[in-house]
Amino acid sequence: MCGIAGLALNKPGTLNWAGRALEGLRHRGPDDRGWLVWSPTGAARRGKAWDEAPGSVLLVHRRLSILDLSELGWQPMSSPDGRYHLVFNGEIYNYLELRQELEALGHCFRSHSDTEVLLMAWAHWGTACLQRLVGMFAFAVLDTEEQSLHLVRDFFGIKPLYYCAFAGGVGFASEIPVLLELPGVGRQVHPEGLYRYLRFGLTDDGAQTLFSDIRQLPAAHYLRLDLNNLQLTEPQRYWQPRLQNPLELSFEEAAEAVRAQFLQNVRLHLRSDVPVGAALSGGIDSSAIVAAMRHLEPGLELHTFTYVADNGVSEEHWADLVGQAAGVRAHKVKPSAPELVADLDELVRVQGEPFGSTSIYAQYRVFRLAQEAGIKVMLDGQGADEVLAGYAVYGGARLASLVRQGRWLEALAFLRASRLEPALKDTWKSALGFLIPPRWQPLGRRLIGQDLAPAWLNAAWFAERGVPMASPRSQHGSEVLREELLQSLRETSLPKLLRYEDRNSMAHSIESRVPFLTPKLVELLLNLPEAYILSPQGQTKAVFRRAMQGLVPQAILDRKDKVGFATPEQHWLHQLAPWVHQLLDSETLGRIHPIQQTAVKEEFAAILAGRKPFDSRVWRWINLIAWARAFHVQFD
Repeated sequence: MCGIAGLALNKPGTLNWAGRALEGLRHRGPDDRGWLVWSPTGAARRGKAWDEAPGSVLLVHRRLSILDLSELGWQPMSSPDGRYHLVFNGEIYNYLELRQELEALGHCFRSHSDTEVLLMAWAHWGTACLQRLVGMFAFAVLDTEEQSLHLVRDFFGIKPLYYCAFAGGVGFASEIPVLLELPGVGRQVHPEGLYRYLRFGLTDDGAQTLFSDIRQLPAAHYLRLDLNNLQLTEPQRYWQPRLQNPLELSFEEAAEAVRAQFLQNVRLHLRSDVPVGAALSGGIDSSAIVAAMRHLEPGLELHTFTYVADNGVSEEHWADLVGQAAGVRAHKVKPSAPELVADLDELVRVQGEPFGSTSIYAQYRVFRLAQEAGIKVMLDGQGADEVLAGYAVYGGARLASLVRQGRWLEALAFLRASRLEPALKDTWKSALGFLIPPRWQPLGRRLIGQDLAPAWLNAAWFAERGVPMASPRSQHGSEVLREELLQSLRETSLPKLLRYEDRNSMAHSIESRVPFLTPKLVELLLNLPEAYILSPQGQTKAVFRRAMQGLVPQAILDRKDKVGFATPEQHWLHQLAPWVHQLLDSETLGRIHPIQQTAVKEEFAAILAGRKPFDSRVWRWINLIAWARAFHVQFD
């Protein structure tokens, strides 16, 4: 796990941005650093301490040593013939199997690192190697013979990769703030992205970031840059989940297949030359990972890290139950509202873009706790909710599927059952959102108090910039749940959660691994009958619960509530009301013209008085103010 960056210049010149990039990415790789400079007219130069070497192409790397801790794993790494040069962030979990295959094809290896395996795989197969990988990755490959630079991002976007044009060429980096240091890169907000964030809490849902001048490479894509003219091609998709007719497996056969693939995933994700821990909330997903780790590695010294709410619903009891069953060394953290205020500016700086709720702070503190315990690798359950229908909205999607398919009696039975499930809230309202035609969406949302243009948004500002006031929800066919799960994976849910996880973990120099997110497991789950995922009785994650029988404590598998890293956000913001009022009165908010400052203050007063319901829109106002202040964002 590392930080990477680089430049391709219009004409050879100085590359002193390298020093700032090496320093700006230090937290992503505190163990080592390296750079490489190349020009068509000379041999590549490389080093650790930046020495102002001129050239045409620059590759920069900060290393967090996880596999092969020796100098042989140093980057940028070059092929033996000097044709290819690689900077790589991530892990290739099946590197041992790929290495054997490449050795049989005649390749020799100097190190025991997955980086060298990736380099040789690219040299042998080119972009075709991507389909063979099991891992999380963002990397750049310089081909000196073809005079091209490829940027590549993993199947789900677990690892980040941003790029932009600037006054002297093209730059790329693992994090946005590094690119903001380039000459000519503006800090203007992207209007449509801002609307989607403020109204729906969406970020990271496409190639465009919230900075108009900076883009991100979408998940499962690669991009080729011709170094002769610096022409960026359109990103090419190399993989996408295949939705087929539901697999003809019995429920028990499906559970067996899911169990086998999940355990194989965890087995691969345990490969490490440093200690491995786990985030443990006490929910089904994180509990399954901890139980699988213990099952696969009975002698492992297993550390778990748990967030405990200081007010409201806490999962501490459930985490303790799992910890006792798995024999872990448990660590807990209980952040408070004043601590959130103290850490806010640093948290915003770490994230680089706004985020959806204060639960991100709970996660941030869990990774800080792991760092203090000396853990460098963590396993986490991210992605499970998006493939196993873990959120309340999926109840509405399942009901909409049954209605679209004309299965009225089953739909009525599911609606009745879902009312008894705490994890499924307002199923009928959610279903209407999937069933109402697009032209009726604005009226329908207004009737249930979910206006697309609430009074606190400056609708005129967005209209002047051509931003449509519309729901991001896509129209689905007859299998609404499966299609909604796929959209959640690609656009509306998972991309932002993966960004939060990457920044929070890497801010503390920790590699966070997500074993639910491999193409084989995701495609298996997406191609099961919808009733296996969300049962007729309204049970979420039905097939996975069955798959984990005998592995995870039964009390966990029988849970009906859904909590996660849920901070007592409403309590905190009531507790912090004077501080919030100060932010809403600030000059910074006055410069954020997309928001109606007076209306926001009135809305917050109504929420405090109980006249309007609370939701995360309050946090989004606060977060936007802090982000604008931290990065000097421009709104004109």
